[in-house]
Amino acid sequence: MAKPTPVAAAEEATALRRRLRRLVAAVAAGSADAEAFDEAEEALAKLRDSEIGHRKDRPGAGGGTAGGNRGANSEAAVPEQFLCPISSEIMRDPVVLASGQTYDRRFIQEWLSAGNRTCPQTQQVLSNTILIPNHLVRSMISQWCTENGFTLPPVENQEDNLVTNNERKTFRKIFDRISSSSNLSEQKEAIKDLRFLTKCNSSLRAVIGEKPDSISQMISVLSNPELENNAEVLEDMVTTILNLSIHESNKKIIGDDPLAIPFLIRALQSGTMEARGNAAAAIFSLSALNSNKVKIGELGTMRPLVDLLEHGSMIAKKDAASAIFNLCMLHENKSRATKSGLIDVALKAISDKSLIDESLAIVALLSSDHETVEEIGEIGGVPSMLRVIKEGQCKRNKENAAAVLFSICMYDRTKLREVAEDENLNGSLAWLAQNGTSRARRKAAGILDKMKRTMHNTHYSC
Repeated sequence: MAKPTPVAAAEEATALRRRLRRLVAAVAAGSADAEAFDEAEEALAKLRDSEIGHRKDRPGAGGGTAGGNRGANSEAAVPEQFLCPISSEIMRDPVVLASGQTYDRRFIQEWLSAGNRTCPQTQQVLSNTILIPNHLVRSMISQWCTENGFTLPPVENQEDNLVTNNERKTFRKIFDRISSSSNLSEQKEAIKDLRFLTKCNSSLRAVIGEKPDSISQMISVLSNPELENNAEVLEDMVTTILNLSIHESNKKIIGDDPLAIPFLIRALQSGTMEARGNAAAAIFSLSALNSNKVKIGELGTMRPLVDLLEHGSMIAKKDAASAIFNLCMLHENKSRATKSGLIDVALKAISDKSLIDESLAIVALLSSDHETVEEIGEIGGVPSMLRVIKEGQCKRNKENAAAVLFSICMYDRTKLREVAEDENLNGSLAWLAQNGTSRARRKAAGILDKMKRTMHNTHYSC
């Protein structure tokens, strides 16, 4: 029998994994019969033979790391936080579940499609099954892949843009009810129905592409003071916009609407905590487009986002952090973030260990700006970063802390001496230069080299 080609073997393995995931999901949901268990056992055996045989056929298959031609260097191992908790594979399309946990879209979608309504990690019952793209984690994964020569396959387009006439009719009826000015209770009920339908029906979200003026039409009903001052109505509208923004083609439509972003900013400032968190999540979703990043920044979103990062619930803080990180990928927004007090809030979160991963990622991103680096140094950034390097457990956090320290030391000789004094006592950077991630090693070595050259020139003994 002819040996299958590598391409055919890979396709067969992919099909087996897909089949096995469906069966395991059914088993986990308690809906599998004896035949499903037998089928799962058979698929697992075939996958084992396919995978082990494939690895044995590869040159140097004894100890290499999975995921590409990167050699057997252990530093190329994928950071744990980049792996999907379900598949244990690096995430191609990370999304956030209602529980706040991040998964790869294709795997969590299969879990939900099998009828599960709990978070696989926390077992928490989900309030909804909306999957929000986690652009912060996606950006971090992309950066790591670039630095380590790891190429991710492109994300498959999983949206269903097919809109039926029934869905168009449903959409039109709801908006007719929302536009009714004679019956306030009917308007409130229609707005709530729209929130529910856009959460559950992905195809219905696509209708907005055929009726782009619907966003303004919905927001305009708030000109009625009885609706404008109703916290529940505000929350329902914000969440509807969040639901609609998940559909990729809607991001530009919502961003171009003259009322949408100002409305989200207003909700950030004065809504309930859920409304504020969902407004931040909507801004996070919309900011995937660079054109939206510009508009969101110019309209004054940064200050209320920073306020939510400081005073919000934990879920709202994470949504705010993700939105801020995404917005700050645009250079003009970095200065706006700094002027809004972000550095002080982020450093406090790092010191309190309340939101350390997200805050470090934000500070590291902002540390490319000279003005921001000065502020980081002035308000205690050096001891904060050194503490993360010495005491932290997460390699990615140590890496971000080293990147921030590197920027500070390149700009400020006084802070360089402060780092040198700590290094004499603890040797943290020397350790990181040997044991950190690829980027952490480079940054730590750069600081040590700068320290050596600068202190030698000034006859400063280390």
